[in-house]
Amino acid sequence: MSRYRGPRVKIIRRLGVLPGLTNKTPQLKSSSANQSTSNKKISQYRIRLEEKQKLRFHYGITERQLLNYVRIARKAKGSTGEILLQLLEMRLDNVIFRLGMAPTIPGARQLVNHKHIIVNHRIVDIPSYRCKPQDFITIKNRQKSQDIITKNIDFNQKYKIPNHLTYNSLENKGFVNQILDRKLIGLKINELLVVEYYSRQA
Repeated sequence: MSRYRGPRVKIIRRLGVLPGLTNKTPQLKSSSANQSTSNKKISQYRIRLEEKQKLRFHYGITERQLLNYVRIARKAKGSTGEILLQLLEMRLDNVIFRLGMAPTIPGARQLVNHKHIIVNHRIVDIPSYRCKPQDFITIKNRQKSQDIITKNIDFNQKYKIPNHLTYNSLENKGFVNQILDRKLIGLKINELLVVEYYSRQA
């Protein structure tokens, strides 16, 4: 299944706020529409499916990529769900988004693909690159790159940078302090339901 390129507001209207996908907010549905949907019994399969879709759309990854992350998380020591979220959070495109260098994860992916981003003194053009503690992320020393990032940083100042990251605005440099703690993700998701959804495939 390919990466989603359709209307984003339609997705957040169905699944809830997904800041990685879009910073738009959906219009509220009428109370009668909400009442009719609340009367319907929701199956356990649908609940697990929707939790999985939240992860997929928020991080902007394909079905195959998410399944691969679940398989990696299953092989690692510790809670599979927590490790899965850490793997997704440490993707380069997500780290750039979290630092405020891009308004959304698709926007961050575009910066990486267009070779605006440097990790530890070398250009990285792979959005799925896995960042590690002590990595530092800078911007290519080109006026166009600097202008894009500065504009994004100014726009995203209202969002708080998570504790596992640091951003130096004077040097336009981001730093990965540590692996993210589950409590700091700030995404309303039950990762255990995602693991259960893939239990027969992973």
